[in-house]
Amino acid sequence: MHPLLNIAVRAARSAGDHIIRRMGDRDRLSVSSKKRNDFVSEVDHEAEGLIIDLIRRNHRDHAVLAEESGSSGDSDHLWIIDPLDGTTNFLHGLPVFAVSIAYQYKGKLEHGVIYDPVRQELFTASRGSGAFLDDRRIRVGNLRGLDGALIGTGFPYTDHRYLDEYLAMFRAIIQKTAGVRRPGAAAIDLAWLAAGRFDGFWEMGLKPWDIAAGALLIREAGGMVGSLSGGTDYLESGHIMAGNPKVFAALAREIRPHLPAEMR
Repeated sequence: MHPLLNIAVRAARSAGDHIIRRMGDRDRLSVSSKKRNDFVSEVDHEAEGLIIDLIRRNHRDHAVLAEESGSSGDSDHLWIIDPLDGTTNFLHGLPVFAVSIAYQYKGKLEHGVIYDPVRQELFTASRGSGAFLDDRRIRVGNLRGLDGALIGTGFPYTDHRYLDEYLAMFRAIIQKTAGVRRPGAAAIDLAWLAAGRFDGFWEMGLKPWDIAAGALLIREAGGMVGSLSGGTDYLESGHIMAGNPKVFAALAREIRPHLPAEMR
């Protein structure tokens, strides 16, 4: 295992174990709202602190982009961190959440880790070296289109500007597939797609820390990742679509007619 990936794995496990230990304290946690329906708990901050401390002990000069503490440092080496993706699930006792850590060098994603502490599933990827669930190599599904496909998504919950467009996409896709699921944690959705549990995924309005590690996992598992218009700016825009090449193309055909004008 690459030394930087090893750091990400150790950090993700440490944060995930802490999150699990704190599950019994949910009713007593300090929780605040960053904006409507966007919550942060003291556990998010604690988990993020554990991750950043471990990175800083090994690479003090690296930069960090983290969900709760924001951007720090100026370096070609950048760690992109979501300490608890699925905070709302966690606060309700719904066991679908994850730790997501990606390492980027000069703008290229090099390593990614998504750790599901409930199931103790560790998803890892390094550029050019494949994607793995624990020690087993994983691949995206092999469907040739949307017929029979299970698609993951996320519903708008803080920004409803594109709700009508999203509902039109949802209507089009649900009629062509075996179903659409919304677990409530994008990192989990993307990891499951890389492992073949989902066949495709789309969502609008995500952040880099939601999708960086998962995007690398999918690419290394043989899938495609792009913006809703098919471009490569999904980390910047937060509008993302993914699947194996044939599902990706089929999703794009259903989504494109309903895109807001500024996303086309």
